[in-house]
Amino acid sequence: MAVSQDATRDRVGLGWRGELAAGILSNLARIDVLEVIADDYYGASRAGISALRSLARQVPVSLHGVGMGLASTIPADPRRLHAMARLMQAVQAESWSEHLSFVRAGGIEIGHLAAPPRTQHSAAGAIANIALATRIVGSAPLMENIATLVQPPASTMDEAEWVAQIIHGAQVPLLLDLHNLYANAVNAGEAPQELLLRLPLDRVGAVHLSGGHWIEAPGGGQRLLDDHLHDVPPEVFDLLTVLARHAPQPLTVTVERDGNYPSFEHVLGQLESARAALRAGRNA
Repeated sequence: MAVSQDATRDRVGLGWRGELAAGILSNLARIDVLEVIADDYYGASRAGISALRSLARQVPVSLHGVGMGLASTIPADPRRLHAMARLMQAVQAESWSEHLSFVRAGGIEIGHLAAPPRTQHSAAGAIANIALATRIVGSAPLMENIATLVQPPASTMDEAEWVAQIIHGAQVPLLLDLHNLYANAVNAGEAPQELLLRLPLDRVGAVHLSGGHWIEAPGGGQRLLDDHLHDVPPEVFDLLTVLARHAPQPLTVTVERDGNYPSFEHVLGQLESARAALRAGRNA
């Protein structure tokens, strides 16, 4: 059976990556939870699954899907949902999550997480797909807001309205990626804190923190690209403090890093900065 922790306190953890494995396994006492990319294990060997199950006995593990494309007007692929169900059962993970994105259409794989038009129609499709996923996997996913460099064409709702409609309609928790929120706000010329406070913060079950870099935008100016290759910026830690002030429920915060890896002590420092941001919000 997977380990259990006090469900009444905030937790701070890290995304599992092979490049970070040695540091993670040597510092489990300083890591409250690990998030594993589920798609990496759908076709894993028996030994690979056994190793992941062993890890889940030492530290709480959450499975994070990237390929389901649940925010779509076309039905989700049952094969991917059954793969997640089998992995959840085999690993005894404590939870699973996916993105409010689409990744394919007309049989064509896009190759990245894309933001659909924010409309009543796409919200209804997402709610239906989340219901299907919940039935097949056996538990409801946390659903994550995604980053986008441009506002989705043909949208009739803004991001906060669209996300809230899906989260409330599907009755699922929100996995709030604060760097995605920050990037979307600054790219759209909005105030990040105002966008944050318009989201259903009482439904936030988990939080992602990551970094990115500025790129040149067509026609001049710059846009913030979420790339998971850089440190969490101070502005995002500030948003975590605001979130902790307004969301009384316990939060599970995961720092994501997908490359350009610093020393592991530096990574642990990012976790400590997240803990400090949470404390500042809780004590305000």
